[in-house]
Amino acid sequence: MSKVRVLIMGAAGRDFHNFNVYFRDNKDYEVVAFTATQIPNIEGRKYPAVLAGSLYPQGIPIYAEDELQRLIKEMKVDQVIFAYSDVPHEYVMHKASLVNALGADFRLMGVENTMLKSTKPVVAVCAVRTGCGKSQTTRAVSKILIQMGYKVAAIRHPMPYGDLAKQAVQRFETYADLDKNECTIEEREEYEPHLDNGVLVYAGVDYEAILRQAEQEVDIILWDGGNNDFSFYKPDLYIVVADPHRPGHELTYYPGETNLHLADVFVINKVDTALPENVILVRENLHAINANAVVIEGASPLFVDDPDAIRGKRVLVIEDGPTLTHGGMKYGAGWVAARRFGAAEIVDPRSYAVGSIVDTYKKYPDTGMILPAMGYGDQQMRDLEKTIDNADVDLVLSGTPIDLTRVIKVNKPIQRVRYELQEIGQPTLLEILKNKFRK
Repeated sequence: MSKVRVLIMGAAGRDFHNFNVYFRDNKDYEVVAFTATQIPNIEGRKYPAVLAGSLYPQGIPIYAEDELQRLIKEMKVDQVIFAYSDVPHEYVMHKASLVNALGADFRLMGVENTMLKSTKPVVAVCAVRTGCGKSQTTRAVSKILIQMGYKVAAIRHPMPYGDLAKQAVQRFETYADLDKNECTIEEREEYEPHLDNGVLVYAGVDYEAILRQAEQEVDIILWDGGNNDFSFYKPDLYIVVADPHRPGHELTYYPGETNLHLADVFVINKVDTALPENVILVRENLHAINANAVVIEGASPLFVDDPDAIRGKRVLVIEDGPTLTHGGMKYGAGWVAARRFGAAEIVDPRSYAVGSIVDTYKKYPDTGMILPAMGYGDQQMRDLEKTIDNADVDLVLSGTPIDLTRVIKVNKPIQRVRYELQEIGQPTLLEILKNKFRK
C-alpha cells in the first residue's frame, strides 16, 4: 500500500508534538510539509532531520499557511492535520471545508494518540482561552506542591522560535539559562515567574525527551499549558481556567471546549472584576459540559510598586502580546491598574508604532489603545523599544509577567503590574491537591 501523504497545519507547537509522537516513525504515513501561522517568521524553515527521524533524512519543509491550497494540490496531500489552538470553532470548520473541497481529509487528533504517560504524577493546568489567568494558577499550584514537600518541574507548552535542533530539550534553572537560550519576550513571560519561585522549567520541541529528563529530577510534573491547548501529558489532575470577561468563549473555541470535557477542576478567574451575570453564565456553561468537575472561584488582584506615581500621569499601557492578539482581549492588568490608580490619560500607541509593531496592529486591528509586548526575535524587540521611545507619555505601565527592562532599554520610567491568583471561599487548590497527592 502507498503511504498516506500528510500535511500538518500548525504554529510551531502542537504540530511538532503530534508529528513526534504519532508520525515520526510511522511507516504508514509520509508527512510532506508543515504550514505555520500566528507566529511571525516561522515559515521558510525546515523541521530538522535530527528531530524528524530516519524516515526524513532531508527534514520537512515549513511553509506559510496562506500557501495551503497550492501545497495540497501540488504535493497530492491525502490528509491534513489541524494542530494549533485558540481559534473559533467556525474558523476550524472553514479550514475543514476548504481542505475537503480540495480533495483531502481533515483531521483533529485526540488525547489517545497525543498524550504521553509519565512515570511521575502529573498536574496539568490548561484554559479555555489565552489570557484567562493560567500562568498565575500554575504558579499557585507549584507553590502548594513545594509546601507539601515535593520537588516540581514546570514543563511549558512549546514556543520554539529559534533553532529547532538546538531547542529540542531546554532546561531553565537561572536567568542565565534564559540568556544562553536567547529566549524571546514571550518565552521569558512564561519562564521567569517560575524561576523567581524556585521552580525548574523545561520546554522545547521533543516533549517525550523533555519528560524523561524531567522525571529524573523531580517528584511531580506540572504541565503549564499554552493558549487553550490540551495537555501533552496524561494528567492525574486536570485543572482548567475560565474567564468571565469572555463569557461563552468556553463553548466556542478550539480546543478550549475539549479542556472542559477533560477537567477535574475548573478555576473561574477574575470574578472580582467581571459582571456577576457573566460569572453565573460561565459557571452554568461549565456545569452543562462537565457537571462532575469541582469549581473554584478566584481573583487576580493587582500589585504595583508605587501607585501614587501613576495618578495624574499620561501613561502608555503594555500587555502580554498573545493575550491581545490571538487571545482577543482588549485590555489586561496594565489597563486596569491605569484606571484604578488614577492615570490622567491612557495614550494610544498606534501613531508611535514602527516596523513589525505596525504590522501587528494591521493583523490584529481590534487590539486598540494598548501596546502588545511583541518580542519574537531581536528585531521585533528593537521595534518595541523604538515604539515606546517615540510615545509622548510620562510613564509606561507594563502588565506583562516579566521585568521588561531586562530585555529592552527605553527612555521612560516603567512600572510593572503584577498579579497572582487569589482563591475566594472553598474549595481551594490546597484542599484538592492535598487530597490527591498527600504523602
